Amino acid sequence: MFAPPPVIETRPFADVNASHGIRDRESEWAKLLFGRPNTPSFLEGPSFDRDGNLWLVDVAWGRLFRVTPAGEVELACTYEGEPNGLAFHRDGYGIIADHYHGLMRLDPVAGTVEPWLVRNTNERFRGTNDLTFASNGDLYFTDQGTSDLIDRSGRVFCLRADGTLDLICADLPSPNGLVLSGDEKVLYVGLTRDNAVWRMRLAARGRADQVGRFVRLSGGTGPDGMAADADDNILVCHVGYGAIWVFDSMGTPIHRINSCAGPAITNCAFGGPDGRTLYITESSSGQVLVADMPVAGRSLYSHM
Repeated sequence: MFAPPPVIETRPFADVNASHGIRDRESEWAKLLFGRPNTPSFLEGPSFDRDGNLWLVDVAWGRLFRVTPAGEVELACTYEGEPNGLAFHRDGYGIIADHYHGLMRLDPVAGTVEPWLVRNTNERFRGTNDLTFASNGDLYFTDQGTSDLIDRSGRVFCLRADGTLDLICADLPSPNGLVLSGDEKVLYVGLTRDNAVWRMRLAARGRADQVGRFVRLSGGTGPDGMAADADDNILVCHVGYGAIWVFDSMGTPIHRINSCAGPAITNCAFGGPDGRTLYITESSSGQVLVADMPVAGRSLYSHM
């Protein structure tokens, strides 16, 4: 029987709701998804630009925030959409996984968002959710839509650096966060409604094979955003549970990171001068939390 993993505590870093929470209007997205139209913000997609600023997306209101290293929050841009995930390209621009539109392109200097890839041939995406770059510039992303254990219509795609779009895996129950193994031969995908993380071996330019469950979670809603550290440990945000689990490459839980705010831990990203600070979005309170980690985050494509 496993002993409980060591606990890492968090502390507040930035409060988006305190300065930018919207309380005089109803969010159609939040009303349809949660039945809670009075949602000041719903933070997701933490990602660092090349200048060390932390960017956040607000799914409920189509907003993007830039947070300085000192924790000062600035509204960077607003557009008509539902931004859910964000990753920066090494050339400096950002790619947004937008639940309504598909993939969008962010110009962080101009503060503008434009369509980038909104169709899979003649079909619109069902609801893109999260994304991650490989070291060669290939972009893996989830197309979650409203899939669940009954409607297994979720998909994972890879947009190759040469512009080719490949379907990696289909018929999935709510694919959400995703992260590559250190050697990039395996893709880990959080299946929210299955409350599990699946492991997919990547064949050359083709569909995933030998797909199976890597870890099974319990309670909460399910896995959301994911990250990896330099030791190839996998971090899984357990939304609805108020924790992030850190698993080694064998699937053994080696740390639990506790929320000091609410239970809606949606995503995380490594940052800070030594890469050992974990920045976490807690969406029920509209805050960014931080935790001091024993291992630095894996080097990302945007900073290589």
